[in-house]
Amino acid sequence: MTDKVVVITGASSGIGAALAEHLGKAGASVVLLARRGDLLEAVAARSSPTAYPIVTDVTQRAEVTRAVEGAIERFGRIDVWVNNAGRGITRLPSELTGEDIDEMVRINIKSVLYGTQEVLPHFISRGSGHIINVSSMLGRMPLALTRSAYTGAKHFLNALTANFREELAQYPGIQVSLVSPGVVATDFGLNASYGGPDSRTLPWAQSPEAVAAVIAGVIRTRQPDVYTQPGSRERVLAYYSRLGADPNP
Repeated sequence: MTDKVVVITGASSGIGAALAEHLGKAGASVVLLARRGDLLEAVAARSSPTAYPIVTDVTQRAEVTRAVEGAIERFGRIDVWVNNAGRGITRLPSELTGEDIDEMVRINIKSVLYGTQEVLPHFISRGSGHIINVSSMLGRMPLALTRSAYTGAKHFLNALTANFREELAQYPGIQVSLVSPGVVATDFGLNASYGGPDSRTLPWAQSPEAVAAVIAGVIRTRQPDVYTQPGSRERVLAYYSRLGADPNP
């Protein structure tokens, strides 16, 4: 990892913070993006002496452009861009408003679109780069009724990831990877729109450090599609088998 410059969005807490600490301690140069400057500074301090926090609202293209330029100015290049920022919502599909959908797209999709599009010219000019999109098991199986809009956004993210990968196949040095965690023991549930259960209290929740270790492995191996928990792929196949459908996961 010592030769990698990695940009992580949503780096002030949860998976992003855990990944920053994991990679920083492994010797990577990490650039941390999030809106909450105080938390971002604390994560940077725990990660490495060279960690570079940039207060950024990744739902605003201009701010993402500024972050790309800042990272390149500081380290000379970017090797990996991790689209991790996201937010959930707790609402039945029959209760959803247009504003609810707009928020889920803005936070979970536009942030990924802007990050990918803004870093791509740099990757193409260098002939190498790696984009990692953090999705969810709900992007594979729409099982959580009150997470319907979030689930839809993650399905959108999965499709966007696959399409970017296909478009960029002409550049063999550029990879686009998808990582699908299940429930993670963070404050994700508490921070969801309309509130929700504390994900850290759920007995099957995976630690953010475990998810970070999987993502670090994806950086090393450049695998295109990875689940963070053993047996996840089999659960997805079983789910669609019961429906008589082929998920092509």
